[in-house]
Amino acid sequence: MSGLFPSVPVESITSRIFLVRGQKIMLDSDLAELYGVSTSRLNEQVRRNIDRFPNDFMFQLTDSEFSNLKSQIATSSWGGRRKLPLVFT
Repeated sequence: MSGLFPSVPVESITSRIFLVRGQKIMLDSDLAELYGVSTSRLNEQVRRNIDRFPNDFMFQLTDSEFSNLKSQIATSSWGGRRKLPLVFT
């Protein structure tokens, strides 16, 4: 897998990992950025191929989880999200 994220420093990845519901997660927008695709495209492909992923692969944040996560991150670019983000374990 060395070619998956060839020029992404480890610190850039680890700084995008958060603890929610006792699980280490990454936001859909951060994962999409690492893969070089839009967040909507990533989510679309995951949902179209949901049977390929284990049940605990992802979940959607609640309003309070999302608010709490935003308050923990001083600098963020949350943008104008219409839906609560998916997170990936």
